[in-house]
Amino acid sequence: MASRDRIEPQPGQESVWDYPRPPRLEPVEERLRVVFDGITVADTLRGHRVLETSHPPVFYFPLADVRSDLLEPAPGQSLCEFKGVARYWTLRNDARASERAAWSYPDPTATFLAIKDALAFYVSKVDACYVGEERVEAQEGDFYGGWVTSRVVGPFKGGPGTWGW
Repeated sequence: MASRDRIEPQPGQESVWDYPRPPRLEPVEERLRVVFDGITVADTLRGHRVLETSHPPVFYFPLADVRSDLLEPAPGQSLCEFKGVARYWTLRNDARASERAAWSYPDPTATFLAIKDALAFYVSKVDACYVGEERVEAQEGDFYGGWVTSRVVGPFKGGPGTWGW
C-alpha cells in the first residue's frame, strides 16, 4: 500500500497522515498500561504520546510509573533527529526476559524534555499494552514502535515496502 492510499478517518479516528513532521509531543489523559509475564510493569495517567506523519503514536511512561526493578540496560543506542539519542532496556523477571523491550531518551532535545527518562515499550516485546481499556496492536515492522488502536488509521510506514515513502 502506498502513502497515496490514505485511509479516510471516521468520526472519533485520526489519520497518521494528518500528524506533523517534525513530530509533536502531547500529554495523554487516558490510562496507559504494559503487561509482561502477568505483571503490570507500567501503569500511568501521566503519559505522553509522540505524533509523527505516517507513524502510529508512540506512548511514553514516566519512570516513576514503571517497575524499574524489572529493567536493566541493554546494549546499543540509536539517534532520532528530533528527540536525540535513545538508550534501550531489557525487561527481566525470575522467569523470563525480553531484550530491548523499551527505550528512553536520557538527554532529549528541548522540544521533547517532557519525556526525559520516560520509557516507551515495543508492543511486540511484551504481552499486552493498553490505551484506556483498548488492547493495542504492534505496528508492523516494529522499527518505529507505534501503538495501533481502533482510533488511528493509516496506512502506516514501517512494514515491508514502505521504507521509500
